Parts: sequence; C-alpha cells; structure tokens
Amino acid sequence: MPDHGRPIAFGYFLVPAADAPLLATVAEAEARGLDYIAIQDHPYQRRYVDTMALLGLIAGRTSRIGLFPDVANLPLRPPAVLAKTAASLDVLSGGRFELGLGAGGFWDAIEAYGGPRRTPAEALAALDEGIQVIRKVWSGERNLRFNGRHYQLKGAQSGPPPAHPIGIWLGVHGPKAIALAGRVADGWVPSLRGDAGDTTPLRDRTAQLDAAAAEAGRAPGDIRRVVNVNGTVTDGESTGLLRGPVTQWVDELTPLALDLGFDTFVFGATAPVS
Repeated sequence: MPDHGRPIAFGYFLVPAADAPLLATVAEAEARGLDYIAIQDHPYQRRYVDTMALLGLIAGRTSRIGLFPDVANLPLRPPAVLAKTAASLDVLSGGRFELGLGAGGFWDAIEAYGGPRRTPAEALAALDEGIQVIRKVWSGERNLRFNGRHYQLKGAQSGPPPAHPIGIWLGVHGPKAIALAGRVADGWVPSLRGDAGDTTPLRDRTAQLDAAAAEAGRAPGDIRRVVNVNGTVTDGESTGLLRGPVTQWVDELTPLALDLGFDTFVFGATAPVS
C-alpha cells in the first residue's frame, strides 16, 4: 500500500467562462475549505478569459487556497515568460502557486493563434526543453543560457525567484510522456472521467510512472499524484463510474489513494462542491 507521506487534498476545476460567476465560485470553494483551484488553459477559446490573468485576480481575492493551471498550454506560453509569470503569481500569492504544464493539443487552434504545430515527438521534446528553461529562470541566476531545438536562452536574467519551490505537475498520458514525468516532474496530473468506465487505464499509467521514476533513481513518492475527476453526484442509484451518490464516489476514489498513492483530487464542474 503506497504511503507517500502527503495528506489528502481536494480542489475544484474551474472552467474560465467569461459569463460565469468565477470569483463567487472561488470564494465559496475557499470558504468550504477546499485546498486548490485549478483552471484549464485554452487561450483560443473565445468564451474563456485568460487563465493566467484570472489566476492573478484570484490570488488577490483569496488568502489561503492554492492555485494552478490545469494545465498551462506550453506551445502558446513561451517557457521563459511562463516561468516569470509563475514566479510572479507565487510571490504575489504568498507561495500558493503550482505550475501544471502540458505539451499542447488542439493543434489547429494553437496554430490559429500563432503557435507552432508539433508532432507528438516534437511536443514531447519541447516539453522536456521547456521544463529545463523554466527551472533555470526560477534559479535566480544571471546570464542564463540554453540552446535547445525549440527554446533558447541567450544571457537571460532571472528573477524574482518564486516564494516557495514551485512544483511542475505534468498533465500527460502517453507512455513516453509519462516516462518524462517519472524522470523530471514534481507531480503528475491525469484525468478520470465517469464515461471512462473503469480505472484500469489510470492504474496502468501509474505503474508506468512508478517504473520510470525507479529507472531514474527516484522514489515513487517523489512525484505528487493529482487526479482530475469528472462525473455526476446524484441522490439516486449508480449509473456508472463516478455517476451516483457521494458514498459511491468515496468507494471509487478511496482505492486511488490507498492503492495508487494519489493525494489530491480535483473535482470537475459536474461534481458540485456541495
């Protein structure tokens, strides 16, 4: 039974729709004792406000709850500038920011916004490079240099440093990307939806992550496990995975903590805070 020494935490997955009561929802989540607000990052969605701008506003309107993009769109957010933004949000929030990070998807939309169109291999290589660049920019050092295929630093100056050691939590799912997470990430952010039918894919990917961590000389507990869960909480009978009463949700999610070591559960919009 995995015991990675972390308390169980809970978060809310906030869809950044411009016409939604975003700040009221965040205030309720903090008042109810949730630990995190997580916000998806799709800059090309015309009905969404910008995720990083919203996180900054939330940081100023809250005092306790943790914040992270779930996950930041690396192809549209150059890593050096993303690192600066992350460090700034961490400083301004008093050390409450973590960086969920993804390799990208929806390439037509990314390209429409001026971003690169990448093959899966290119996206993974860019993610690896991006992590290195981000950590350099957080180092507080001067004259930073990095010469990658996708990203470069040419004498960059870093700062301000983050208020706390920001975790890089990768939202990845393919075997090669999970192997990267096992080697270098501080956390892993997969998703479990009620329409998935069962938890087998998540269990398989967890085993891949643990194997990759071991191969890199890391302990499984070095990697935080954060899972997005999406379904429907009802007062009636079960209609499937994550589709039923609260007691069913407890029964279905508990093994993820006890057997797979997940420590943070982020509930989607169809799983009400109440």
